[in-house]
Amino acid sequence: MKKLTAKEEEVMQVLWKLKKAFVKDIIEELPEPRPHYNTVSTIVRLLEERGFVGHKAYGNAHQYFPVVSKSEYTRYYMGDVLANYFDNSVKRMVAFFAEEEELSEEEIQEIIRLIEKKGK
Repeated sequence: MKKLTAKEEEVMQVLWKLKKAFVKDIIEELPEPRPHYNTVSTIVRLLEERGFVGHKAYGNAHQYFPVVSKSEYTRYYMGDVLANYFDNSVKRMVAFFAEEEELSEEEIQEIIRLIEKKGK
């Protein structure tokens, strides 16, 4: 699996949200200024070539759907971030976000509860 470009990821976020969509449906969900129909159509076809998207044909129209789930891509992407920026250390990554994001006491306690739950 390869990392998505920013535009590809933007389209995938819409497809993950909608589950299935025609190009016009994807465009409606994108922020202003919305890209041209042909631009989105090209991105979707590239995503299909790369194995991220499939389609069902209705005559000349194609309804697209994600083949790669959001959780699959998140797992891949976060694994890449973990390896490239935190030397495969979850501890370093959590410490980074704890410092950078100025977590509230409540958020820290929730993270601790999640870790304790995972440890059981």
